[in-house]
Amino acid sequence: MSLAFSSDVVSVGAPAAGTLRELQERIHSLQGRRNREGSYPVLPCFSPFFPDGLRGGAAYSLETPLSVAMALLAGASAEGQWCGAAGVQDFGAEAAAGFGVDLDRFVLVPDPGDDWTAAVGALVEVLPLVLVRPPGTVRPSDASRLGSRLRERGGVLLVLGTWPQSEGRLTASSSSWEGLGHGHGHLARHRVRLELNQRGRKRTGTVEFGPTSGAGLPGAAARPDAGWPSTGLPDAVRKERDLAGRIGAAG
Repeated sequence: MSLAFSSDVVSVGAPAAGTLRELQERIHSLQGRRNREGSYPVLPCFSPFFPDGLRGGAAYSLETPLSVAMALLAGASAEGQWCGAAGVQDFGAEAAAGFGVDLDRFVLVPDPGDDWTAAVGALVEVLPLVLVRPPGTVRPSDASRLGSRLRERGGVLLVLGTWPQSEGRLTASSSSWEGLGHGHGHLARHRVRLELNQRGRKRTGTVEFGPTSGAGLPGAAARPDAGWPSTGLPDAVRKERDLAGRIGAAG
């Protein structure tokens, strides 16, 4: 049995309790190991930012394009970990698969409903990595409760936006595209300048997403000028239509 992306999109509304209980039972029966104290791997391009991986039991604030968040999920997903996304209505399945996310082990909740905290808390109980976009400002008390669940389960919460008491804040200081003309062309490469602030330490570098040859997960290569890696990714970045539309309009 598997939870296919296309058939197991979960809509969380008023009758959410029964649906989430069923989801918990199914994933508990399928999931093998749980990471309580360690960390989760990242793609090689993120190693200079997260040399020990994403720390289990922690939340990270992401002020980056959605493509960066998808790529952050890919490392753990490739090793068989379950992942999910809640409240990210523009999450693209094809783009996620292009970054290496295994859709057979992915759960999407486009609309968590009115009780956002409860819905995300239920997902954190059963999924090692969860990507979320809060509907508004998160109260410190709610963040603390979710943080306790993360520490208990050893999971990781990736938040598109600000988050109280986050382990680290990853921001994009610049973002550029190659391949788009004025109303024509295909996205060929996405270059993002990132900065990680974590426990008083700051790390900066550039990550490149673009087409690569061959199958499997994208590789990584160091940039000779700055010593920071770049990664070649399948052209699924082109399929992130929301970002492409904005870039095309700006061009």
